[in-house]
Amino acid sequence: MTDELLVERRGEVEWVTLNRPRSLNALDAALTVALRTYFEEKYYDDAVRVIVLRGAGRAFCAGLDLAEAVEAGEGVATVEDRLRKQTSVRDIYKAMRRCPQPIICLVHGAACGGGFSLALASDIRILGDSAKMNAAYITIGASGCDMGSSYFLPRLVGTSLASELLLTGRFIYPEEALQHRLVSRVVPDDELDHAADELIAAILANTRIGVSLTKDALNFSIDAPSLDAAMAMEDRNQILAIASGEFAERVQGFREKRSG
Repeated sequence: MTDELLVERRGEVEWVTLNRPRSLNALDAALTVALRTYFEEKYYDDAVRVIVLRGAGRAFCAGLDLAEAVEAGEGVATVEDRLRKQTSVRDIYKAMRRCPQPIICLVHGAACGGGFSLALASDIRILGDSAKMNAAYITIGASGCDMGSSYFLPRLVGTSLASELLLTGRFIYPEEALQHRLVSRVVPDDELDHAADELIAAILANTRIGVSLTKDALNFSIDAPSLDAAMAMEDRNQILAIASGEFAERVQGFREKRSG
């Protein structure tokens, strides 16, 4: 897409690389726009079925580019302008959750602040052994709750650990992240690019509509007010999936295999 964000298509999978290695892939204005635009354009992109998100160089993403933010802040005159800049970054994470493709995040080195939230907003997280993640917002004098951290983190690890991480800004390292099921697996850094291969193959083996409706139902059920509400979404999605031609083909194939 741009120099700041590299997109490589491999069949039905897109590998998306944050590409500001000299700045540890910190989110400047250009990278913010590129990420938000990329994920928003995936809403109706049926050609891409899985997205892999990673960072170039020594780190995944060091969060907001503070040097640019301070410089820009000196020229910001109104609360409205500040809010507009805030929401321009926020909308990246909303777009990640809205896009139908599963997002597999490969984290090595630092994933701080907004970089931590990129991992949290992904569907599956795999860490390299050099990874370290924190809600850095609070360590620079802001609130620890930013870019979806107060939403994602308690749902992933529970309120107690989420409170500790958000109130202190301390780093969480691979062993602890795996212990608390914040991530799916931990691998050596040099195996990180291949760590998602098995998951990608398993996802692609399923139907397009089945995968997208599963992500949709998971998003909804996290906030469902009751079991009845969650199951109503499941019922609706199953009918949509069953109505597709792929379902009938899969069932026929299963019956033929069993009878043969």
